[in-house]
Amino acid sequence: MNRGKRNKHNQLIFLASTGMANIGEWVYHIAINLMIFNQTGSALAVTVLYLLKPLATLLTNGWSGSVVDRVNKRKFMMLLLFLQATVLSILPLFMSLWSIYCLVLIVNMGHALYHPASIIYMTKLVPVHERKQFNSFRSLMDSGAFVIGPAIAGLLFMISTPVTAIYVNAITLVVAGLLIYLLPTLETFKSPEAPTFTLTELRKDWRIVYEFSKKSRSVVFIYFLFSAVIVMTAGVDSLEAAFAKDVLNLSNTEYGFLVSIAGGGILLGAIMNTFLVKRLSTSMLMGAGSLLLALGYVIFATSTGLTMAAVGCFILSFSLAFANTGFLTFYQDHIPVEVMGRIVSLFGVAEAIAIIVVTVSCGVLAEIYSIQFSVLAGVLVMVGMAMVVFLHLLVPLKNWKARRA
Repeated sequence: MNRGKRNKHNQLIFLASTGMANIGEWVYHIAINLMIFNQTGSALAVTVLYLLKPLATLLTNGWSGSVVDRVNKRKFMMLLLFLQATVLSILPLFMSLWSIYCLVLIVNMGHALYHPASIIYMTKLVPVHERKQFNSFRSLMDSGAFVIGPAIAGLLFMISTPVTAIYVNAITLVVAGLLIYLLPTLETFKSPEAPTFTLTELRKDWRIVYEFSKKSRSVVFIYFLFSAVIVMTAGVDSLEAAFAKDVLNLSNTEYGFLVSIAGGGILLGAIMNTFLVKRLSTSMLMGAGSLLLALGYVIFATSTGLTMAAVGCFILSFSLAFANTGFLTFYQDHIPVEVMGRIVSLFGVAEAIAIIVVTVSCGVLAEIYSIQFSVLAGVLVMVGMAMVVFLHLLVPLKNWKARRA
């Protein structure tokens, strides 16, 4: 097998591993929600689960990038996948709610560590000219997992219990880890000794991120502006079910149909993205994708019935694949891979704080005023940010076209 074919083979293995892990994550996500609700009967107890993910980011991302940039990414990813599988396999044995929360937090921390390692490994694995196309396929895998994962979870719930679904997720993580084992090591360390990691080095790493942010202000501006759009979607999404039930007065069946429409939009958008990605620039993917995403939320937030809400859900979910592919390609192309872990991880701290603040703010506004007011306010902020992203990215796009002419 020549080098090019071998690399394509490795890319397929990486995609398969990512797909397995993502499918398992969706199965686990639904199962743990039901498990907690069945045990406590409390919606608040389930809500706490949603806060554990940004909390895990806050606990890990301040230092995780410094570790990730210094270790063998392949072995590190395998270790994290097997660790998460082990924790999940023992989770059903605990009956105490706080014990379950602690184990879920550990799983989320493992995921927070795994994400930058996988992005760096993927950036090194895929040649620059193939990144956009590969990222579109990765987005397709994510979208497929969004549809397949809940379907598998539903089937498991019909024949068994949420506990079984959690064990199935543990198995998928083991399979994903074994697939990573088949991949090559892409970095070479000068010394056979394990990389050192001290508080002094951590401070130096924070300084590196600061210097990069000063030097590449435009990149950082676009990065955080696009992230702000995604953060606002998290805040609005936290009220999605309440909006559908209390404002639109949808039945459980109608709400299920709305979720299905969103799943179909995500999948169709990801499929279209794989065909169109070569014809669209990274700037257009990010700019138009975020603007279309915001438009979908506007339609949803101003809807008065199921039909209009379904159109909005389809548009916003359809645009996600384009926006996410553009964003991933953007920072792969503009952030040096040698320090990508440190930069993306520290930026992730700010994103996690923003998600917590925005989610809580949306909830408070819903309590003080109304759910509809809170959703509309969040969507209007999102639209403003999406327009700035689009206009900011359109300028270099026009300049590029002028140079071509």
